[in-house]
Amino acid sequence: MNPKETIKKNLARRSEVVDNVNFYKGIPLPTWVELSLIDACNRKCIFCPKVDENIAPDTFQKMSRKMIDAIHDQLLEIKYSGTISLCGYGEPLLHKDINYIVKKLSNVSQVEVITNGDVLSSKRLQELFLSDVSKVLVSMYDGPDQIEKFKEMTRNANIPEEMVILRDRWYDKYNDFGVKLTNRAGTIKTGKQEKIGSYTNCYYPTYQFLIDWDGNIYLCPQDWNRRVSMGNVMQESIFEVWTGKMISIFRKNLLKGKRCSLPCSNCNADGTLLGKNHAKAWNKIYK
Repeated sequence: MNPKETIKKNLARRSEVVDNVNFYKGIPLPTWVELSLIDACNRKCIFCPKVDENIAPDTFQKMSRKMIDAIHDQLLEIKYSGTISLCGYGEPLLHKDINYIVKKLSNVSQVEVITNGDVLSSKRLQELFLSDVSKVLVSMYDGPDQIEKFKEMTRNANIPEEMVILRDRWYDKYNDFGVKLTNRAGTIKTGKQEKIGSYTNCYYPTYQFLIDWDGNIYLCPQDWNRRVSMGNVMQESIFEVWTGKMISIFRKNLLKGKRCSLPCSNCNADGTLLGKNHAKAWNKIYK
């Protein structure tokens, strides 16, 4: 496996979903919604803010069923048809209601689980399959010997092989650990990082957002400081937040290449890898 090829393949797969723009009341809808189910992870990877307890401590706070139901209803109302990604700021399989969550949200659209695979088993894979999960993406951090381990696990689960996507993540800092390495909006300095200011335009808030365990909505999964909430799903609807004043300010600035306020001013991520179609749609609206 080649880390750069894996990243390229993942971006190509995501673009098939992301670049399919749908509208609701004349507004381009997001096509990628990420949920952070639990604020805890069993690993401390050096390229992740979770490695530093002063930045991202494990609080073990988790998303409630009531909130999952609210997210389900709100996405259903706007006829959401993108992907729901279960990942965020923690390991989603540590949430005890993971099967309920997948089953509930699969009523809306396809649901992907991104996991480090440590608590994965054939039984859990089968349960996720029966809950109608779309994909299980396993980030392998320990070495190529994990490939056969997870392939055998998939065979024993008696599920479609294509449901499980294995991603090589066991590389060193010289190979960016097999991830699209960024500074996570100023919280990580590991590896060879692009200088802040290398990228200006960003399409993230034109096609996606992240919902944290407490219902707060953030611009994107780069924002590990979680200081600027766009709104909360228990106080206003997802569509109201998506079209609201706060996210609109960020969206307009980033489309103009202005990373002029936090968290964007501290971010070195290339935000134009995906979302070109959404960016065009929003530019038409703003003009």
